[in-house]
Amino acid sequence: MTAPALLTIAHGSRDPRSAATINALTDLIRRMRPDLRIESSFLELAQPSVHDVVDRLVADGVEEVVAVPLLLSEAYHATVDVPRVVEEAMQRHPGLRVRASRILGHEPSFLGVLDERLRETLRRERVRELDALVLATAGSSDLVANQAVARLARVWGARHKLPVTAAFASAAPPATGEAVRAFRAEGKRHVAVASMFIAPGFLPDRAAELAREAGAIAVSDPLGPAPELARAVLARYAVGAVELVPV
Repeated sequence: MTAPALLTIAHGSRDPRSAATINALTDLIRRMRPDLRIESSFLELAQPSVHDVVDRLVADGVEEVVAVPLLLSEAYHATVDVPRVVEEAMQRHPGLRVRASRILGHEPSFLGVLDERLRETLRRERVRELDALVLATAGSSDLVANQAVARLARVWGARHKLPVTAAFASAAPPATGEAVRAFRAEGKRHVAVASMFIAPGFLPDRAAELAREAGAIAVSDPLGPAPELARAVLARYAVGAVELVPV
């Protein structure tokens, strides 16, 4: 029996760096599982679309697909957009079975990647002292999703024994600039911002811009195509593949 194909679904961005990063992550996953058919797709703003990739898979004889959303927050795109495109794909192709896994979310291992990216930035910019941290994410109109990020920030801050706050690039306060200014108003002059985004794009750039304008001494790069993310994708795929087995 042929294993289901693995389809990653990213949000998408007009910034070409975003698609390049997602494709690099997909290439890394392929190297880890060369036995699988693995493709990447985007919900909007970038190509190929989910429907284009699914059409190609079906044309190649694929009958089962596990879709893994490359999303960190359980918000609108995860709860509305992904289920919608999966349902549309099955309606377009009667007989095709598609199982959407849960999102990547905020795995504890991702904090290690976050630390690595921040250390790279601190070395590059020759920063030797920190007295506060800001965890920057996309943000959501979903209060529960934002509360999950705030809990993650507390866990991360406890690891470093530093005060930390979560900040959001859109849809919710505080913005990264507000978070940095709040720390500086308390007398903290060495505030670094870590970017809890998978790939570069408008929101990470905006979060970094606001943070630096407010006086942040360092802003890390997004997580990028890290092995920890690739392993999380494969873990989601494994669960989805089991769920496709008839009972």
